[in-house]
Amino acid sequence: MFYWIMKNIVVGPILLGLFRPWIVGLDKIPKEGGVILASNHLSFIDSVFLPLIVPRRVVFLAKSEYFTGKGLRGWATRTFFKATGQLPIDRSGGKASEDSLNTGLRVLRSGGVLGIYPEGTRSPDAKMYRGRTGVARMVLEAGVPVIPVAMIDTEKAMPTGTRIPKVRRIGIIIGDPLDFSRFEGMEGDRFVLRSITDELMYELRTLSDQEYVDVYATSVKEKRANLSR
Repeated sequence: MFYWIMKNIVVGPILLGLFRPWIVGLDKIPKEGGVILASNHLSFIDSVFLPLIVPRRVVFLAKSEYFTGKGLRGWATRTFFKATGQLPIDRSGGKASEDSLNTGLRVLRSGGVLGIYPEGTRSPDAKMYRGRTGVARMVLEAGVPVIPVAMIDTEKAMPTGTRIPKVRRIGIIIGDPLDFSRFEGMEGDRFVLRSITDELMYELRTLSDQEYVDVYATSVKEKRANLSR
């Protein structure tokens, strides 16, 4: 109920009225059943506007730090993420990554809509980076379609490191559902997982028209952080 009120009465109408997002392909999202929305990731507000424009409830897996902050700001952040239907995950790797995968699978097996960023983190420079194969594992283990989604100009509305977005128009392009059922039962084959992920990333960069860089975004961020020390 809280999610519905925030989306349809409190936050949603205000944000949609201010930013006036243009949308292409909304009818490609199925009205029922488990489905993955795999999006490029340019800005914090990607996780705000995609759930606002999709009629069904969208659940994102968000880093656990958003749910553990202290003070008023921590409370506000935690309340916002819970209100928008996001679930905390530990991104430290190993068993934590496996637990995150299982959290996503529970959403899909219950017939829900799961939002995922295959790049694993926001782009540091509006380019598209190599996708991680966790999304491919979810697709095969849950047996659901995956739909590529391109967020357009959200990094201009709210660049990384800023707290208050600039009011400007943004766009969302929803692509055709991708069916990887031909790889059923092959979720343990890393070459298959890489092939699925690369095909998905190709569709994403076709929709978004971003420059593609075949390295992980986290590696770029780590390198830049080391150089700035």
